[in-house]
Amino acid sequence: QVQLVESGGGSVQAGGSLRLSCAASGAIFRLDNMAWYRQAPGKQRELVAGITRGSSTNYADSVKGRFTISRDNAKNTMYLQMNSLKFEDTAVYYCRADVITLTYRSLEVWGQGTLVTVSS
Repeated sequence: QVQLVESGGGSVQAGGSLRLSCAASGAIFRLDNMAWYRQAPGKQRELVAGITRGSSTNYADSVKGRFTISRDNAKNTMYLQMNSLKFEDTAVYYCRADVITLTYRSLEVWGQGTLVTVSS
């Protein structure tokens, strides 16, 4: 009974910006590590950026300096600020979280994704 819902995707011109959100809900005791992944058509899903509960971050080389991952633990929400977008950023972006439930279970939870389309 834990869900992740991504939002904020859309269509943007190269060089533009978007801000993605991932809202977690349900029987959550604590969200631990979270991450953004993306999957382009005909390509495998790849890690874009990760963030710990203490807000330590890591980024794929392809997005370093352009994307910023953050989280608001009080709101159980994670964000991805995407600047200087490139055509190759076009993909469905997915939220992932390591969740400790109210019944003390450890779960890996994925959202359904939000589409980002960058026009060249």
